[in-house]
Amino acid sequence: MSPLKSWLPIPQDSDFSLSNIPFGIITSKNSQTEKRPAIPIGDHVLDLKAFSAGNGFSALPSIKAHLNVFSQPTLNAFAALGQSVHKEVRSYIQDVFSESSSHPEILKDNEGLKKEALLPKQETKCHLPMQIGDYTDFYAGLNHAFHVGVLFRGPDNALQPNYHHIPIGYHGRASSVVVSGTPISRPNGQILLDPAATPKVPSFGPSRRLDIELELGCFLCTTNKIGEPIKIGKEAEEAVFGFVLMNDWSARDIQAWEYVPLGPFNGKNFGTSISPWIVLPCALEPFRANKLENKTDLLPYLKEGRDDTVYNISLSVDLTTPDGSTSTISRVSASNLIWSFPQMIAHHSIGGCPMNVGDLLGSGTISGDGEDDLGSLLEMSNGGKKDIMLAGMDIRRFLKDGDTVTLKGVCGKDGERVGFGECTGRIESAVSLNF
Repeated sequence: MSPLKSWLPIPQDSDFSLSNIPFGIITSKNSQTEKRPAIPIGDHVLDLKAFSAGNGFSALPSIKAHLNVFSQPTLNAFAALGQSVHKEVRSYIQDVFSESSSHPEILKDNEGLKKEALLPKQETKCHLPMQIGDYTDFYAGLNHAFHVGVLFRGPDNALQPNYHHIPIGYHGRASSVVVSGTPISRPNGQILLDPAATPKVPSFGPSRRLDIELELGCFLCTTNKIGEPIKIGKEAEEAVFGFVLMNDWSARDIQAWEYVPLGPFNGKNFGTSISPWIVLPCALEPFRANKLENKTDLLPYLKEGRDDTVYNISLSVDLTTPDGSTSTISRVSASNLIWSFPQMIAHHSIGGCPMNVGDLLGSGTISGDGEDDLGSLLEMSNGGKKDIMLAGMDIRRFLKDGDTVTLKGVCGKDGERVGFGECTGRIESAVSLNF
Protein backbone atom coordinates (compact mmCIF):
# COMPACT_ATOMS: atom_id res chain seq x y z
CA MET A 1 0.00 0.00 0.00
CA SER A 2 1.48 3.35 -1.04
CA PRO A 3 1.88 6.12 1.58
CA LEU A 4 -0.90 8.67 1.98
CA LYS A 5 0.05 11.82 0.07
CA SER A 6 -0.82 15.30 1.27
CA TRP A 7 -1.20 18.67 -0.42
CA LEU A 8 0.72 20.02 2.60
CA PRO A 9 4.49 19.49 2.25
CA ILE A 10 5.49 16.91 4.87
CA PRO A 11 9.18 15.97 5.30
CA GLN A 12 9.82 12.30 4.50
CA ASP A 13 11.44 11.75 7.90
CA SER A 14 8.66 13.43 9.90
CA ASP A 15 7.17 11.45 12.78
CA PHE A 16 3.87 13.10 11.94
CA SER A 17 2.90 11.79 8.52
CA LEU A 18 -0.72 11.36 7.46
CA SER A 19 -0.42 7.78 8.69
CA ASN A 20 -0.17 9.08 12.25
CA ILE A 21 -2.53 11.93 13.35
CA PRO A 22 -1.84 12.07 17.12
CA PHE A 23 -3.47 14.56 19.50
CA GLY A 24 -2.06 17.06 21.99
CA ILE A 25 -2.53 20.44 23.67
CA ILE A 26 -0.86 23.68 22.59
CA THR A 27 -0.68 27.41 23.04
CA SER A 28 0.38 29.58 20.12
CA LYS A 29 0.75 33.17 18.94
CA ASN A 30 -3.02 33.07 18.30
CA SER A 31 -3.81 31.73 21.78
CA GLN A 32 -0.93 32.65 24.06
CA THR A 33 -2.77 31.90 27.31
CA GLU A 34 -5.53 29.57 26.11
CA LYS A 35 -4.62 25.90 25.83
CA ARG A 36 -6.19 24.19 22.83
CA PRO A 37 -6.38 20.67 21.37
CA ALA A 38 -4.20 20.20 18.31
CA ILE A 39 -2.75 17.72 15.81
CA PRO A 40 0.84 17.81 14.44
CA ILE A 41 1.19 17.23 10.70
CA GLY A 42 4.73 17.41 9.37
CA ASP A 43 6.22 20.75 10.41
CA HIS A 44 2.78 22.25 11.12
CA VAL A 45 0.19 21.99 13.87
CA LEU A 46 -3.57 22.08 13.31
CA ASP A 47 -5.30 24.15 16.02
CA LEU A 48 -8.54 22.17 16.44
CA LYS A 49 -10.44 24.98 18.16
CA ALA A 50 -9.70 27.37 15.30
CA PHE A 51 -10.39 24.61 12.77
CA SER A 52 -13.74 23.86 14.42
CA ALA A 53 -14.69 27.55 14.68
CA GLY A 54 -13.98 27.94 10.97
CA ASN A 55 -16.41 25.11 10.08
CA GLY A 56 -13.58 22.67 9.56
CA PHE A 57 -15.73 19.80 10.77
CA SER A 58 -18.75 20.76 8.63
CA ALA A 59 -18.33 17.63 6.49
CA LEU A 60 -18.32 15.37 9.56
CA PRO A 61 -21.89 15.72 10.91
CA SER A 62 -21.42 13.01 13.56
CA ILE A 63 -19.07 15.27 15.55
CA LYS A 64 -21.39 18.30 15.44
CA ALA A 65 -22.90 17.64 18.88
CA HIS A 66 -19.43 17.30 20.42
CA LEU A 67 -17.52 20.27 18.96
CA ASN A 68 -17.10 21.75 22.43
CA VAL A 69 -14.44 19.11 23.18
CA PHE A 70 -12.08 21.09 20.92
CA SER A 71 -12.45 24.15 23.16
CA GLN A 72 -11.17 22.38 26.29
CA PRO A 73 -7.70 22.89 27.84
CA THR A 74 -7.11 19.11 27.98
CA LEU A 75 -8.00 16.12 25.81
CA ASN A 76 -10.08 14.41 28.52
CA ALA A 77 -13.44 15.36 27.02
CA PHE A 78 -12.39 14.23 23.54
CA ALA A 79 -10.92 11.01 24.93
CA ALA A 80 -14.18 10.24 26.76
CA LEU A 81 -16.04 10.09 23.43
CA GLY A 82 -14.48 6.69 22.83
CA GLN A 83 -12.35 4.95 20.24
CA SER A 84 -14.98 4.94 17.50
CA VAL A 85 -15.07 8.76 17.54
CA HIS A 86 -11.28 9.01 17.75
CA LYS A 87 -10.97 6.82 14.64
CA GLU A 88 -13.63 8.81 12.79
CA VAL A 89 -11.96 12.16 13.52
CA ARG A 90 -8.55 10.75 12.55
CA SER A 91 -9.88 9.43 9.23
CA TYR A 92 -11.60 12.74 8.54
CA ILE A 93 -8.42 14.75 9.17
CA GLN A 94 -6.48 12.36 6.93
CA ASP A 95 -8.99 13.06 4.15
CA VAL A 96 -8.90 16.82 4.72
CA PHE A 97 -5.12 16.81 4.27
CA SER A 98 -5.07 14.24 1.48
CA GLU A 99 -3.80 15.29 -1.94
CA SER A 100 -7.07 13.92 -3.32
CA SER A 101 -9.25 15.28 -0.50
CA SER A 102 -12.98 14.76 -1.00
CA HIS A 103 -13.50 18.15 0.68
CA PRO A 104 -10.83 20.55 -0.67
CA GLU A 105 -13.04 23.51 0.24
CA ILE A 106 -12.58 22.73 3.96
CA LEU A 107 -8.88 23.57 4.17
CA LYS A 108 -6.89 22.82 1.00
CA ASP A 109 -8.48 25.72 -0.89
CA ASN A 110 -9.40 27.78 2.17
CA GLU A 111 -6.60 30.29 2.68
CA GLY A 112 -8.43 32.06 5.50
CA LEU A 113 -8.77 28.92 7.62
CA LYS A 114 -5.21 27.90 6.85
CA LYS A 115 -4.02 31.19 8.31
CA GLU A 116 -6.11 30.79 11.46
CA ALA A 117 -5.76 27.05 12.14
CA LEU A 118 -2.64 25.68 10.39
CA LEU A 119 0.36 26.96 12.31
CA PRO A 120 4.12 26.48 11.90
CA LYS A 121 5.21 24.12 14.67
CA GLN A 122 7.87 26.56 15.89
CA GLU A 123 5.13 29.06 16.71
CA THR A 124 3.43 26.67 19.13
CA LYS A 125 4.19 25.33 22.60
CA CYS A 126 3.10 21.91 23.87
CA HIS A 127 1.52 21.25 27.27
CA LEU A 128 0.40 18.21 29.23
CA PRO A 129 -2.23 16.64 26.99
CA MET A 130 -4.46 15.22 29.72
CA GLN A 131 -5.62 16.03 33.22
CA ILE A 132 -4.12 13.04 34.98
CA GLY A 133 -6.12 11.82 37.96
CA ASP A 134 -4.06 8.74 38.76
CA TYR A 135 -0.76 7.28 37.60
CA THR A 136 0.27 3.64 37.96
CA ASP A 137 3.66 2.29 36.94
CA PHE A 138 3.99 -1.37 36.01
CA TYR A 139 7.01 -3.67 35.70
CA ALA A 140 6.21 -5.45 32.43
CA GLY A 141 9.72 -5.28 30.93
CA LEU A 142 10.87 -8.85 31.55
CA ASN A 143 14.49 -8.25 30.54
CA HIS A 144 14.81 -5.19 32.77
CA ALA A 145 13.22 -7.04 35.68
CA PHE A 146 15.65 -9.93 35.21
CA HIS A 147 18.73 -7.70 34.87
CA VAL A 148 17.89 -5.73 38.01
CA GLY A 149 17.02 -8.91 39.88
CA VAL A 150 20.42 -10.37 39.01
CA LEU A 151 22.12 -7.25 40.39
CA PHE A 152 20.37 -7.53 43.75
CA ARG A 153 19.57 -11.24 44.19
CA GLY A 154 21.66 -13.19 41.66
CA PRO A 155 20.48 -15.06 38.57
CA ASP A 156 18.82 -17.91 40.45
CA ASN A 157 16.42 -15.58 42.28
CA ALA A 158 16.30 -12.67 39.84
CA LEU A 159 12.53 -12.82 39.33
CA GLN A 160 10.09 -13.15 42.20
CA PRO A 161 7.73 -16.18 42.13
CA ASN A 162 4.77 -13.95 41.24
CA TYR A 163 6.37 -12.24 38.23
CA HIS A 164 5.02 -14.52 35.48
CA HIS A 165 1.57 -14.70 37.08
CA ILE A 166 0.70 -11.07 37.72
CA PRO A 167 1.42 -7.65 36.16
CA ILE A 168 3.44 -6.09 38.97
CA GLY A 169 2.73 -2.40 39.55
CA TYR A 170 2.70 0.40 42.08
CA HIS A 171 0.83 3.69 42.38
CA GLY A 172 2.91 6.66 41.29
CA ARG A 173 2.44 10.38 41.76
CA ALA A 174 0.34 12.09 39.08
CA SER A 175 1.23 15.60 40.26
CA SER A 176 4.85 15.26 39.13
CA VAL A 177 4.10 14.03 35.60
CA VAL A 178 5.42 16.76 33.30
CA VAL A 179 5.50 17.37 29.57
CA SER A 180 8.67 16.98 27.51
CA GLY A 181 11.07 19.90 27.87
CA THR A 182 10.32 20.52 31.55
CA PRO A 183 13.57 20.64 33.62
CA ILE A 184 14.00 17.95 36.30
CA SER A 185 15.55 18.93 39.63
CA ARG A 186 17.88 16.40 41.21
CA PRO A 187 16.02 15.16 44.30
CA ASN A 188 17.24 15.36 47.88
CA GLY A 189 16.61 12.47 50.23
CA GLN A 190 17.88 9.87 52.63
CA ILE A 191 20.83 7.89 51.27
CA LEU A 192 22.74 4.98 52.75
CA LEU A 193 26.31 5.81 51.72
CA ASP A 194 27.77 2.50 53.02
CA PRO A 195 25.23 -0.33 52.66
CA ALA A 196 27.65 -2.72 54.39
CA ALA A 197 27.98 -0.61 57.55
CA THR A 198 26.52 -1.65 60.92
CA PRO A 199 24.45 0.00 62.18
CA LYS A 200 22.87 1.36 59.01
CA VAL A 201 22.51 5.13 59.37
CA PRO A 202 21.43 7.24 56.39
CA SER A 203 22.78 10.60 55.28
CA PHE A 204 20.72 13.39 53.71
CA GLY A 205 21.59 15.07 50.44
CA PRO A 206 21.19 15.14 46.66
CA SER A 207 20.85 11.79 44.90
CA ARG A 208 24.19 10.52 43.59
CA ARG A 209 22.67 7.78 41.43
CA LEU A 210 20.12 9.59 39.29
CA ASP A 211 18.78 7.39 36.51
CA ILE A 212 16.33 7.14 33.64
CA GLU A 213 13.67 4.58 32.78
CA LEU A 214 12.66 4.13 29.14
CA GLU A 215 8.93 3.37 29.10
CA LEU A 216 5.70 3.64 27.15
CA GLY A 217 2.80 5.45 28.77
CA CYS A 218 -0.84 4.61 28.12
CA PHE A 219 -3.76 7.01 28.65
CA LEU A 220 -7.25 5.67 29.34
CA CYS A 221 -10.50 6.86 27.78
CA THR A 222 -13.17 4.93 29.68
CA THR A 223 -14.50 4.73 33.21
CA ASN A 224 -15.75 1.72 35.15
CA LYS A 225 -17.90 1.78 38.26
CA ILE A 226 -16.31 0.88 41.59
CA GLY A 227 -16.62 -2.85 42.11
CA GLU A 228 -16.99 -3.63 38.37
CA PRO A 229 -13.74 -4.76 36.70
CA ILE A 230 -12.78 -4.09 33.09
CA LYS A 231 -12.71 -7.45 31.29
CA ILE A 232 -9.77 -8.64 29.24
CA GLY A 233 -10.27 -8.53 25.49
CA LYS A 234 -12.39 -6.00 23.65
CA GLU A 235 -13.42 -4.07 26.77
CA ALA A 236 -9.84 -3.60 28.00
CA GLU A 237 -8.56 -2.78 24.51
CA GLU A 238 -11.25 -0.11 24.06
CA ALA A 239 -10.25 1.48 27.36
CA VAL A 240 -7.05 2.75 25.71
CA PHE A 241 -7.02 6.31 24.36
CA GLY A 242 -3.42 6.28 23.18
CA PHE A 243 0.27 6.14 23.94
CA VAL A 244 3.19 8.43 24.80
CA LEU A 245 6.89 8.02 25.48
CA MET A 246 7.73 8.13 29.17
CA ASN A 247 10.88 8.68 31.21
CA ASP A 248 10.22 7.72 34.81
CA TRP A 249 13.25 9.38 36.41
CA SER A 250 14.65 7.37 39.31
CA ALA A 251 16.96 8.15 42.23
CA ARG A 252 18.43 4.70 42.77
CA ASP A 253 20.19 5.48 46.05
CA ILE A 254 17.09 7.03 47.65
CA GLN A 255 15.02 4.15 46.31
CA ALA A 256 17.41 1.49 47.65
CA TRP A 257 17.09 2.76 51.24
CA GLU A 258 13.33 3.33 51.25
CA TYR A 259 11.74 0.60 49.14
CA VAL A 260 11.53 -2.14 51.81
CA PRO A 261 8.82 -3.01 52.74
CA LEU A 262 6.30 -0.93 50.74
CA GLY A 263 8.13 -0.17 47.50
CA PRO A 264 9.32 3.04 45.76
CA PHE A 265 8.39 6.44 47.18
CA ASN A 266 10.59 9.56 47.09
CA GLY A 267 13.08 7.83 44.83
CA LYS A 268 10.44 7.88 42.08
CA ASN A 269 7.91 10.64 42.79
CA PHE A 270 10.00 13.73 41.92
CA GLY A 271 9.44 13.65 38.16
CA THR A 272 8.04 11.65 35.25
CA SER A 273 8.40 13.10 31.73
CA ILE A 274 6.05 12.26 28.86
CA SER A 275 6.03 13.17 25.17
CA PRO A 276 3.29 15.70 24.27
CA TRP A 277 1.48 13.92 21.41
CA ILE A 278 -0.83 10.98 22.14
CA VAL A 279 -0.62 8.35 19.38
CA LEU A 280 -3.87 6.45 18.85
CA PRO A 281 -4.03 2.62 18.87
CA CYS A 282 -5.47 2.63 15.34
CA ALA A 283 -2.30 4.37 14.08
CA LEU A 284 -0.18 1.63 15.67
CA GLU A 285 -2.37 -1.25 14.45
CA PRO A 286 -0.05 -2.16 11.53
CA PHE A 287 2.83 -2.53 14.00
CA ARG A 288 1.32 -5.08 16.37
CA ALA A 289 3.84 -7.60 17.70
CA ASN A 290 3.86 -10.59 20.00
CA LYS A 291 4.60 -10.13 23.68
CA LEU A 292 7.63 -11.85 25.16
CA GLU A 293 6.83 -15.48 25.78
CA ASN A 294 5.18 -16.37 29.07
CA LYS A 295 4.83 -20.13 29.51
CA THR A 296 2.82 -19.74 32.72
CA ASP A 297 -0.82 -20.87 32.62
CA LEU A 298 -2.42 -17.53 33.46
CA LEU A 299 -5.58 -17.12 35.45
CA PRO A 300 -8.60 -16.64 33.15
CA TYR A 301 -9.02 -12.91 33.81
CA LEU A 302 -5.58 -12.27 32.24
CA LYS A 303 -5.80 -14.58 29.21
CA GLU A 304 -5.84 -12.72 25.90
CA GLY A 305 -7.28 -14.12 22.69
CA ARG A 306 -4.16 -13.19 20.72
CA ASP A 307 -0.44 -12.79 21.37
CA ASP A 308 0.18 -9.67 19.26
CA THR A 309 -0.98 -7.14 21.84
CA VAL A 310 2.19 -5.02 22.05
CA TYR A 311 3.85 -2.91 19.35
CA ASN A 312 7.12 -2.99 17.43
CA ILE A 313 8.07 0.63 18.08
CA SER A 314 11.74 1.49 17.56
CA LEU A 315 12.81 3.29 20.74
CA SER A 316 16.07 5.12 21.38
CA VAL A 317 17.77 7.06 24.19
CA ASP A 318 20.12 10.00 23.58
CA LEU A 319 22.26 11.55 26.32
CA THR A 320 23.53 15.09 25.71
CA THR A 321 26.23 16.34 28.07
CA PRO A 322 26.50 19.99 29.19
CA ASP A 323 29.07 20.68 26.43
CA GLY A 324 26.48 19.72 23.78
CA SER A 325 27.90 16.34 22.76
CA THR A 326 25.18 13.75 22.10
CA SER A 327 25.47 9.96 22.29
CA THR A 328 22.80 7.39 21.50
CA ILE A 329 23.12 5.00 24.42
CA SER A 330 20.28 2.59 23.67
CA ARG A 331 18.08 1.28 20.86
CA VAL A 332 15.34 -1.23 21.63
CA SER A 333 11.92 -2.38 20.45
CA ALA A 334 8.87 -1.60 22.59
CA SER A 335 7.77 -5.19 22.03
CA ASN A 336 10.07 -6.29 24.87
CA LEU A 337 7.15 -6.58 27.30
CA ILE A 338 5.71 -9.71 28.88
CA TRP A 339 2.39 -8.03 29.75
CA SER A 340 0.22 -5.89 27.46
CA PHE A 341 -1.63 -2.74 28.48
CA PRO A 342 -5.02 -4.52 28.23
CA GLN A 343 -3.70 -7.09 30.70
CA MET A 344 -2.50 -4.30 32.99
CA ILE A 345 -5.94 -2.65 32.81
CA ALA A 346 -7.75 -5.92 33.51
CA HIS A 347 -5.51 -6.64 36.49
CA HIS A 348 -5.61 -3.08 37.84
CA SER A 349 -9.42 -3.18 37.94
CA ILE A 350 -10.01 -6.85 38.89
CA GLY A 351 -10.55 -6.01 42.54
CA GLY A 352 -13.11 -3.36 41.64
CA CYS A 353 -10.80 -0.33 41.33
CA PRO A 354 -12.51 2.37 39.23
CA MET A 355 -10.38 3.58 36.35
CA ASN A 356 -11.01 7.06 34.96
CA VAL A 357 -10.56 8.99 31.74
CA GLY A 358 -7.07 10.50 31.80
CA ASP A 359 -5.52 7.85 34.03
CA LEU A 360 -1.93 7.11 33.03
CA LEU A 361 -0.29 3.67 33.07
CA GLY A 362 3.46 3.11 32.62
CA SER A 363 4.80 -0.06 31.02
CA GLY A 364 7.86 -0.33 33.21
CA THR A 365 11.40 -0.07 31.86
CA ILE A 366 11.82 -1.56 28.39
CA SER A 367 15.13 -3.37 27.81
CA GLY A 368 16.35 -5.99 25.38
CA ASP A 369 18.63 -8.90 26.23
CA GLY A 370 21.85 -7.43 24.81
CA GLU A 371 24.30 -4.71 25.84
CA ASP A 372 23.14 -1.87 23.56
CA ASP A 373 19.40 -2.16 24.13
CA LEU A 374 19.02 -1.38 27.82
CA GLY A 375 16.44 1.05 29.21
CA SER A 376 18.23 2.31 32.33
CA LEU A 377 21.69 3.46 33.37
CA LEU A 378 21.48 1.02 36.27
CA GLU A 379 21.64 -1.81 33.76
CA MET A 380 24.13 -0.12 31.40
CA SER A 381 26.58 0.51 34.25
CA ASN A 382 26.03 -2.88 35.89
CA GLY A 383 24.74 -1.29 39.07
CA GLY A 384 27.22 1.61 38.94
CA LYS A 385 30.30 -0.61 38.52
CA LYS A 386 31.01 0.04 34.83
CA ASP A 387 31.57 3.22 32.79
CA ILE A 388 29.17 4.10 29.98
CA MET A 389 31.27 5.54 27.16
CA LEU A 390 29.98 8.74 25.53
CA ALA A 391 31.09 10.97 22.65
CA GLY A 392 34.36 12.83 23.22
CA MET A 393 35.67 10.15 25.63
CA ASP A 394 33.24 11.32 28.30
CA ILE A 395 31.82 8.72 30.67
CA ARG A 396 28.80 8.26 32.91
CA ARG A 397 27.51 5.77 35.41
CA PHE A 398 24.56 7.91 36.44
CA LEU A 399 23.36 11.36 35.40
CA LYS A 400 25.22 14.59 36.13
CA ASP A 401 23.72 18.06 36.50
CA GLY A 402 23.26 19.61 33.07
CA ASP A 403 22.75 16.29 31.30
CA THR A 404 19.80 16.11 28.88
CA VAL A 405 18.06 12.83 28.10
CA THR A 406 15.93 12.47 24.96
CA LEU A 407 13.70 9.50 24.24
CA LYS A 408 12.46 8.87 20.70
CA GLY A 409 10.06 6.35 19.25
CA VAL A 410 8.92 5.63 15.69
CA CYS A 411 7.30 2.98 13.49
CA GLY A 412 7.21 2.61 9.73
CA LYS A 413 9.19 3.84 6.75
CA ASP A 414 9.99 7.37 5.62
CA GLY A 415 6.94 9.06 4.20
CA GLU A 416 4.56 7.08 6.40
CA ARG A 417 6.20 7.23 9.79
CA VAL A 418 4.11 6.92 12.93
CA GLY A 419 6.22 8.56 15.61
CA PHE A 420 5.98 10.15 19.02
CA GLY A 421 8.33 13.09 18.60
CA GLU A 422 10.66 13.50 21.58
CA CYS A 423 10.48 13.13 25.34
CA THR A 424 13.23 15.34 26.74
CA GLY A 425 14.34 16.45 30.18
CA ARG A 426 17.42 18.29 31.50
CA ILE A 427 18.80 17.66 34.97
CA GLU A 428 19.14 20.72 37.19
CA SER A 429 21.04 20.93 40.46
CA ALA A 430 19.26 19.90 43.63
CA VAL A 431 17.61 22.59 45.72
CA SER A 432 19.97 23.72 48.48
CA LEU A 433 18.44 22.95 51.88
CA ASN A 434 19.71 24.04 55.27
CA PHE A 435 18.43 22.49 58.50
